[in-house]
Amino acid sequence: MEQNKQVKIVNPEKGTWNNIVLSEIDYKAANGKYRIRGCGSPRKVPNFDDLVILPGQCTRMTIDTYREDCETRVVLGKRFAKNPIVLETPIMIAGMSFGALSKNAKIALSKATAMTGTLISNGEGGCLPEELENSYRQSIQILASRMGFKKELLFQADMLEILYGIGAKPGLAGHLMGEKITDEISKIRQIPAGIDLHSHPRSGDAFGADDLVVKMKQLREITNWETPIFAKIAASRVREDIKIAVKVGFDGIILDGCTAGTGAAPVMAADHLGIPTMPALVQAVRTLEEMNVKDEVSLIVSGGIKDGADMAKAIAIGADAVAIGTAAMIAMGCRVCMNCQAGQCAFGIGTQNPEQVAKLDIDVAARRVANYIEAMTAEAVLLAKAAGKTKLSNLEREDLRSMTLESCAMTGIPLAGSDLVIGQGFGYTASNTL
Repeated sequence: MEQNKQVKIVNPEKGTWNNIVLSEIDYKAANGKYRIRGCGSPRKVPNFDDLVILPGQCTRMTIDTYREDCETRVVLGKRFAKNPIVLETPIMIAGMSFGALSKNAKIALSKATAMTGTLISNGEGGCLPEELENSYRQSIQILASRMGFKKELLFQADMLEILYGIGAKPGLAGHLMGEKITDEISKIRQIPAGIDLHSHPRSGDAFGADDLVVKMKQLREITNWETPIFAKIAASRVREDIKIAVKVGFDGIILDGCTAGTGAAPVMAADHLGIPTMPALVQAVRTLEEMNVKDEVSLIVSGGIKDGADMAKAIAIGADAVAIGTAAMIAMGCRVCMNCQAGQCAFGIGTQNPEQVAKLDIDVAARRVANYIEAMTAEAVLLAKAAGKTKLSNLEREDLRSMTLESCAMTGIPLAGSDLVIGQGFGYTASNTL
């Protein structure tokens, strides 16, 4: 009798065999394939919340929050380009394609840049005429897939991005589920409608650094050295990738951490490929400094940036600007259901369903994103003034302290309340502590 008695299985959320793991195994067992998910990874990783900014007291004079100015303008891509980008705030809209997002969402985002004096990246799959018409500054991505790409875009761009990786799925490329490929998107990208799209992960005419040098020369000649050219790379072997990008001759680098969002990615890729934004930024800055090009090469960081504190800390570490994607979607109304790939967004953002798209009021959404960017900028200015800075770009590492042993070890920033830097025997010194 005792042997036949049923035992109630307790499944706590913590532990190896938690509900999430069971769900993943059940899905694979039922379908024989891995799961695709939108937004990004929900994993908790070290981030900018693990750092604090030191305010001025006796040692430094603070800046009056309400009576004195703090400059937010930033110049990007001035290394070789004749016409570098000048933005009124160091917050850009990251590359999100028409396909992953609705047309209304793309137009709203571009209008928000005009309201705030910043830049939007088109993402994969061409650029909507309405996006070009409404944006303050436009970045155009050059991808291995070349889907939707036209030579004319090179002359319409204020900035070019050669895409090597996406933070949410490094080593892979764009995914767009068939449910979101309408006739219009099919025409723009020149692909069949209704069939899942998996873009090429690498270029067919650049197999190494030498080939990249040739490509760079071609682009410089076509654009007459006027347009800044950036490399967008996913955070992986950051040190080596940065070195190659600098040697190839890029004006700047967009570094995308593994906490970045996406319209669709294999769960396995989002959770287990790449490294977090904060430690990736630290390594990138250190590499540029070692190469003596930190003041020449612009560095933009993206992946999980959510508020002015994140931006201020990223700038203090050494970034020149940040890019936001998921946060901008949330400002428009997204509730991060993590089901973007299904194309059934009730808010009209991550969908191509005409009835759902119509729910997103372009002007209202644009104003909300602009408000969000303005508020983020104001938050960063507040923190910078408290630290005694009259320019956001004057924030520095000395203004930061780590709140956890983990962040201290990853960044080389001293632990709060002490001068302790964990890991100084692994490349950190008192002079280059990061």
